[in-house]
Amino acid sequence: MDAITQESLSETGWDAVAFDNSYARLPEAFHTRLDPTPVSNPRLVKVNTALAEAIGIDPEILTSTDSTGVLAGNLIPEKAEPLAMVYAGHQFGNWVPRLGDGRAILLGEVVGPDGIRRDIQLKGSGPTPYSRMGDGRAVLGPVMREYIVSEAMAGLGIRTSRALAMATTGEIVRREGPEPGAILTRVAASHIRVGTFQYFHGQRDEASIRTLAEHVIDRHYPAAREAEDPYLALLEAVALNTAELIGSWMLVGFIHGVMNTDNCTISGETIDYGPCAFIDTFHPETVFSSIDTGGRYAYDQQPSIGLWNVTRLAETLLVLLDVNQDAAIEKAKQALAGYWPRFEQVFHGGLCAKIGLPTAEKPDFELALDLLTRMANQQADFTLTFRRLSDAPAGDIAATAMVRMLFDDPTAYDEWDAKWRERFTGDDLAPTARRAAMRAVNPAFIPRNHQVQRAIDFATQAEDFGPMEELLSVVVSPFEDHPGQEHLALPPTSDQAVTQTFCGT
Repeated sequence: MDAITQESLSETGWDAVAFDNSYARLPEAFHTRLDPTPVSNPRLVKVNTALAEAIGIDPEILTSTDSTGVLAGNLIPEKAEPLAMVYAGHQFGNWVPRLGDGRAILLGEVVGPDGIRRDIQLKGSGPTPYSRMGDGRAVLGPVMREYIVSEAMAGLGIRTSRALAMATTGEIVRREGPEPGAILTRVAASHIRVGTFQYFHGQRDEASIRTLAEHVIDRHYPAAREAEDPYLALLEAVALNTAELIGSWMLVGFIHGVMNTDNCTISGETIDYGPCAFIDTFHPETVFSSIDTGGRYAYDQQPSIGLWNVTRLAETLLVLLDVNQDAAIEKAKQALAGYWPRFEQVFHGGLCAKIGLPTAEKPDFELALDLLTRMANQQADFTLTFRRLSDAPAGDIAATAMVRMLFDDPTAYDEWDAKWRERFTGDDLAPTARRAAMRAVNPAFIPRNHQVQRAIDFATQAEDFGPMEELLSVVVSPFEDHPGQEHLALPPTSDQAVTQTFCGT
């Protein structure tokens, strides 16, 4: 780095950011060290100051003019150690022995005031050895989608990677046509995936599997170190976290779209927001991803896929569980046995809470499931049904009417409503308390597909980020009412509906 560049970097304040890069200290087989590819005319368009404070970075550093060079990959902080991670994965069930960060560079790791270690990664920062002939770049639309949806997930209280900043590059990227280039600065507990373990399993590299497992235990699951079998405890913890994550997705109508093993994190975070979407009109078989032609990652398939993914992880850990393969398999089955009970605990309990029932007894869950069935049959909007239902426990006629109108045949709702209110008989929970509890778990706002697309269209066609800012203002606090912004809670009209979403590659 020449003197002028170093001086410019010092002025940004990034030299004060305390990077501590544990992944960079792993052997060379785990990554390739390289810098991002500089861009011609970077422009910082969005900074997440609240997240910056949470991870221990002074927001003024990010908002300084000179900091744009860091967030676009043109300048490297002194204590950063840029690298691209290698991993493999099953993509739509098909084994790919080497994938890796084809368009992302991990700058390094910071430990926040809360003691949590987090990655800082630039996504769209240029080609790497894992680009597979790709250009290594990202375009503005998908970067905006990831920023909006990941921050919405954080607002919903669901474990997720976060968006720290977004910059345009001043360059045109070719996809189906010319599109403006952009770079997302992403923050995550880590970017280690099931596919990371699979890469070394495919290489028959037992030593690296052990090194990686030790690293993950130290970083994410230190309690496993105290277990009789730390590797077994690691597998069990990942399985439980994955089950919890997918259960939480289902409760808000979220479809990831590409739950390949290389998009399944060891930390149990949502990551890689490609063709993701939230359901409008509810149906359990809903698919949005343009490349998911077989429905592998449909809404109702996600729990099974989660187990399939952690089973692939279990295969990589067999060599650590026992020298006898049959014994190792039995141990792995034991660890995975907790997956479905944990998923059911989260989803069944959460679904009962969404209809105002504090218990998750079988009759309560069946009542909640009956509502979902009627919603699917009657073309009811997922988010609005539960939100409006939150205002109906007291028997208010107007509130009930607002729910009824969401169903093609309102009498289908009436039948369920009568059973729901009968369930309250003998329940000592006051209607106001039930309403408050329901509103706390049923969001008013989600990043609806047509609103996300509208924000993208304004930004890409007119460089107007106003609609994005407006949408972000409600989805980061989705359980509040936000008077004057009610239009952002409405489902799309027939001509607004977005039925397909796309990968950004």
